[in-house]
Amino acid sequence: MPGTYRHRRWVNTAAFAVTGFCAFLTLGILFFILGYVTVHGIGALNWNFFTQLPKPVGETGGGMANAIVGTFKLIWLAALIGLPVGVLGGIYLAEYGRGTTVGFLVRYAADVINGVPSIVMGIFAYTVVVLPMKHFSALAGGIALGIMLIPIAVRSTEEFLKLVPMAIREAALALGLPRWKVILRVVIPTALRGLLTGVLLDLSRVSGETAPLLFTAFGNRFWSSGWMNPIASLPVMIFTYAVAPYEDWHRQAWAAALVLLMIVLATNVGARVLMRKQVRI
Repeated sequence: MPGTYRHRRWVNTAAFAVTGFCAFLTLGILFFILGYVTVHGIGALNWNFFTQLPKPVGETGGGMANAIVGTFKLIWLAALIGLPVGVLGGIYLAEYGRGTTVGFLVRYAADVINGVPSIVMGIFAYTVVVLPMKHFSALAGGIALGIMLIPIAVRSTEEFLKLVPMAIREAALALGLPRWKVILRVVIPTALRGLLTGVLLDLSRVSGETAPLLFTAFGNRFWSSGWMNPIASLPVMIFTYAVAPYEDWHRQAWAAALVLLMIVLATNVGARVLMRKQVRI
């Protein structure tokens, strides 16, 4: 027995050390990326970057105000298109689709779509939206991101609703409430902070996608009016400026990458804060 106990302690210590090393390595890579982007991008960040349009080729300076606004417009449109379908699909799976064939098929389809490369989503949106319209547009970009958002929202909504104890549902049903009222007035309010957390994480997941926007929104060096014209976005501007042969464009690409990284980081931090409050409740 003493030998067995010492062996178990040694295995536990070794496993803990390996786990700690892997966690340290992961955090090290994360902070290295954050630091590298910050060092290269902080020098090009100024007031003009947030307020001015890009300068013509050959001129230095300018900014990406149109791309920053365009990114938020695309994210808003994607949320308007994808979140209602995704959240309702997640509610169905959590409340009605447990152990059913339809629920299995919906869940499987969401997992398959979630694993499709983003460039394939871009080609699909290009085929069904851009080609019939015969031009690129913000609407096409929002549809592409919205389609990508649906399976992510379905799965996150389902998982957060599953965290609501079954006893709460049973207590509400025992009072004579119809099942749809139990879902609407009891289950969803109970899981509301978790659902908001999932929404924020879902939006941060699609906010950095570039390939779908290359095939749909394309890009624009000016302010884009309405939803039927090409629109600038930070991911596409980063790609365009990074592959250009101009040093000033490279600096602005690093600055745009830093801004996009801060947007995603702020969204994730907000989601974690909401999740912490949900856990305390």
